Amino acid sequence: MVLFDDDDVRSEELNLIVRIPLLLCMVFAVSPFGFSADDEDLARVFAAYHVRGTMIISTLGGDTTYWYDSVRAHARFLPASTFKIPNTLIALEEGAVKNGSEVIRWDGRDRGVAAWNRDHSLETAFPVSCVWFYQELARRVGNAVYESYLALLHYGNEKTGRDVMTFWLDGDLAISATEQVEFLRNIYRRKFPFKDSSYAFLRRIMIVESTPRCVVRAKSGRTGRAKPEIGWYVGYAESAGRVWFFAMNMDIAKDEDAVLRRDIALEGLRAKGIR
Repeated sequence: MVLFDDDDVRSEELNLIVRIPLLLCMVFAVSPFGFSADDEDLARVFAAYHVRGTMIISTLGGDTTYWYDSVRAHARFLPASTFKIPNTLIALEEGAVKNGSEVIRWDGRDRGVAAWNRDHSLETAFPVSCVWFYQELARRVGNAVYESYLALLHYGNEKTGRDVMTFWLDGDLAISATEQVEFLRNIYRRKFPFKDSSYAFLRRIMIVESTPRCVVRAKSGRTGRAKPEIGWYVGYAESAGRVWFFAMNMDIAKDEDAVLRRDIALEGLRAKGIR
């Protein structure tokens, strides 16, 4: 057992007092959002669903931002299937498929999800989050190409890992909710060198809700091997002439929690009068 005298303890306490503000300053420096108090409306949504998570909702210009748990919003997690947003653009740009309608044949293996057990194209694979389809695209694209795109897109920590087929599911790639929002802003602004036709295709297949009041484009995600499992719902909403970007992630304690990803995110938008 190692013992410390009082001077050692006081010295360590002083170091902590000095280091904590420095760490916070570092986070402020790398994030365009900083930290903020919880929005009461969003806090009530999370309390009603009894889950641990975070949500950020922010305008295109960033002039208005609502938070729930802004500290967690800066924490990075595996993106899971939310990576299908950039992956769709990369696959089209690199010619992994000719277009959004080109079909890749199912190999006949049952993946445990009925909607996956058939032939797919980008147009059909994206909304059902078909993992095997995007894994085949990843095999065709290759790890070195992904690494160059992650750097170009400033996507999270920009790391893939050892397996090009799974790096967004259980590899080294990680991204925060704040980074998701900033990435989506840049996608919306078409800041990256993808073809206009690819942007238009992605914009169409991301639609999850369309009403006279609001159009919501989004993608869900769920990590499989991380403990606790993390669920995502990210996207943007066009409402009353404004564009609102959002990212929500939450701990998934049991399978039944997975459906709450969409429910919480959309309820959060409703609570702020966006939809």
